[in-house]
Amino acid sequence: MTLIKADALDPSFFAPRTFASDVRSAVQHILDEVKQNGDAALHEFAKKFDRADPDSFEIPYADLKECENNLRKNKTSVYDALCRSRDLALKFAYKQKECFTDFEIELTDGLFTGQKNIPVERAGLYVPAGSFPLLSSVVMTSSPAKAAGCKEIILCTPPKAGSKTGRTEKRTPWADEGILAAASICSVGRVFAVGGAQAIAAMAYGTQSVPRCDVIAGPGNKYVAEAKRLITGDAGIDLVAGPTEVFIIADKDAKAEWVAADLLAQAEHDADAQAVLATPSKAFAEKVNKELEKRLALLPTAPTAAESIKRHGLIIITDSLEQAADIANRKAPEHLELAINEGKKRDELAALLHNYGSLFIGCFAAEVLGDYAAGLNHTLPTSGSARFTGGLSVRHFLKTATTLRTAENKAELPKGVKDSFKAAFELGKAEGLYAHARAADVRLQS
Repeated sequence: MTLIKADALDPSFFAPRTFASDVRSAVQHILDEVKQNGDAALHEFAKKFDRADPDSFEIPYADLKECENNLRKNKTSVYDALCRSRDLALKFAYKQKECFTDFEIELTDGLFTGQKNIPVERAGLYVPAGSFPLLSSVVMTSSPAKAAGCKEIILCTPPKAGSKTGRTEKRTPWADEGILAAASICSVGRVFAVGGAQAIAAMAYGTQSVPRCDVIAGPGNKYVAEAKRLITGDAGIDLVAGPTEVFIIADKDAKAEWVAADLLAQAEHDADAQAVLATPSKAFAEKVNKELEKRLALLPTAPTAAESIKRHGLIIITDSLEQAADIANRKAPEHLELAINEGKKRDELAALLHNYGSLFIGCFAAEVLGDYAAGLNHTLPTSGSARFTGGLSVRHFLKTATTLRTAENKAELPKGVKDSFKAAFELGKAEGLYAHARAADVRLQS
């Protein structure tokens, strides 16, 4: 990885990193076709992009259950890992839900205001299955939707190329078996073999097969990301993700092999991923670089990881750990690791950090735990958007609505209610909205 002094950082390092916008017209075409032609468009795009053309897009429940049973029987360790991931994610999500409380308060005499947190009725989840079938994303997207209380949860994932004969003579819309097993383990209501931007369109607008969803969540490539951006307003979304990233702050006492492993764990996602280390120790930086070389030689995903490291990887030599924290705050990374041993210094640095998707405190708090089995959600803001938003959570599947109620005394309105009507009357007149003013005044005169 390239070593660079902190004061030599180019301003572009802090600029948002988004997927190329050259797909916008292609994605808009897909959205328009699905909106206008429904399932017919899905069939055409399945043949074109997935080399598949299922007779039915919905995967029968029995097939999902069969995939779960096969996973339990043949890959017990993976099955157990998914169950643990689900249990921790649900536990965390239900705790989040407790923080969204309903209330009513009497703000002034006779005037009661409140809020209600109402779950959306139908959540739509997207789980990609390209280079890497993301089994864990089934857990991460379904858990907050379930904890929020959504009445229905559906999931779209790309079909396999070709077709598989199921229990009938018709072609069965099979997708990745691991994803289907995970959907069954997580009790996802309905699963559809539809991929890419067309899946986002189907969930946003509805088709003859795929029901319209209120909120759409889940990762994907640049086509999926652009589709989510363009359908915003027709449906809610979690976030528009750019290339994934990790920023590690480490001192000289950190384990170079652990830091190198975490950098590569991010780099192997794709060539656009960005892995960054900031440390005041040049000697430690050089040790990490040597470890990267050793580990790359043994890594099955080395071509992708090496390209990511070459194009976007960086080791920043800082004057101090505090300067590293300042750079991290300016960068606002998706994942921020504080690879420093327990103590006062680590606590002080953690207190300085405020822009991140998730913060991993300590050498054992590896980002990979957050990805898979620590309860946290791994769908996080990228490209600096952690400056103003957080990751996927229960809140994305809740609507916080407000309520107004007044005491009703026919003899005489409470003073607080009268005063608010008088204020409404005056403000309506001041704005020239006389019907507003009169709607207030008519109650004062009653």
